[in-house]
Amino acid sequence: MIAIKWQSLFGNAFLYSYLCRTTNFRRSDMNNPFVTNGYVSPKYFCDRETETKDITTLLLNGNNIALISPRRYGKTDLIRHCFSQPEVAEHYYTFIVDIYATRSLRDFVNKFGKVILDALKPRGRKVWEIFVNAIASLQAGITYDIGGVPSWNIGLGDITNPAASLDEIFHYLQHADRPCLIAIDEFQQIGKYPEDTIEATLRTYVQYCSNARFVFSGSQRHLMGTIFTSPSRPFYQSVTIMNLPPIPLEKYTEFAIRHFREHKKVLLSEVVNVLYDRFRGGTFYLQKIMNILFLKTPEGATCGMEMIEDAINYIVNFTADTYAELLYQLPEKQKQVLIAINREGQARNVVSGAFSKRHGLVSPSSVRSALAGLLDKDFITKERDSYQVYDLFFSIWLSKEEH
Repeated sequence: MIAIKWQSLFGNAFLYSYLCRTTNFRRSDMNNPFVTNGYVSPKYFCDRETETKDITTLLLNGNNIALISPRRYGKTDLIRHCFSQPEVAEHYYTFIVDIYATRSLRDFVNKFGKVILDALKPRGRKVWEIFVNAIASLQAGITYDIGGVPSWNIGLGDITNPAASLDEIFHYLQHADRPCLIAIDEFQQIGKYPEDTIEATLRTYVQYCSNARFVFSGSQRHLMGTIFTSPSRPFYQSVTIMNLPPIPLEKYTEFAIRHFREHKKVLLSEVVNVLYDRFRGGTFYLQKIMNILFLKTPEGATCGMEMIEDAINYIVNFTADTYAELLYQLPEKQKQVLIAINREGQARNVVSGAFSKRHGLVSPSSVRSALAGLLDKDFITKERDSYQVYDLFFSIWLSKEEH
């Protein structure tokens, strides 16, 4: 099985903000203002003013939130931005737990505990020691350097009773010396855990943990919707559901042109218009391409339409070998269905006889089984009744390979 995460890896946002407050470390002036590796500061964060206010207000007034949008719309950076607001950062402990790669409650506990310890360490011994003392079942896996600073060196085999360890973690959250805000990213992943009672277990802990509020962030709309809107599921009516739209075109255009102008460069608005339409307003893709356009535009020069394809090819070519290897590893039927979906862009009625005939596929039943595998590996996404290749750069590479 191919396990792929088509997402950027983000650093420890709290550690960054802590360093900014306590040392001369600053990132106020970036060489390239189009950041592609996570949240840096409000200066390089585009819009989301309404969403930031709504999320912050809801959390600080005792609400839990389910934040849902397609991948690469900037959910995680938005959460980091909200957690960096002064009214949050100065009074709350904040933790962002990405559970995409987890496969069980044991994985979940391991990731959750590590995130908490790593976020607390910069705050000093008195702060992190409270947490370490709370997780009695896992203390043997925590090591210390010569300066007495702890590290989370707990293997999955060290977590012999994940339910007990989870109880200890929530006991800490309930009794921490500050209220806590926890974002659990890619929350729909818990639906794949082998433990049948995981939703009910987490719902109970969340319900009775009065010292913490939660953001459940997810990108698979149908799975997230089922968790939070189905009357038969434990999390039914337990959160405020927020669907995150793309950043408005006019806001991103203003943002991009301003950053070019501040570096004595010119960006034509039609460049942003074309990219926004082509990549459906996906923040990740816009930032990635604008980063390359910015570096390829000399000071005093203008970035025009003629530079777009060169910038896109520049990005795709860097990853071409990886894309080729991924495609090679796919089973043949999944490969054929992936290519067929890519040809149509947004493919509908993919399990119909007409779709199979149009693309020379064996049968609708074989397409159905291939779809399950491609969805599980995140090669494709499903929005309502349509399927499309998840990574739009991969989609471009596939199209080039066919010609």
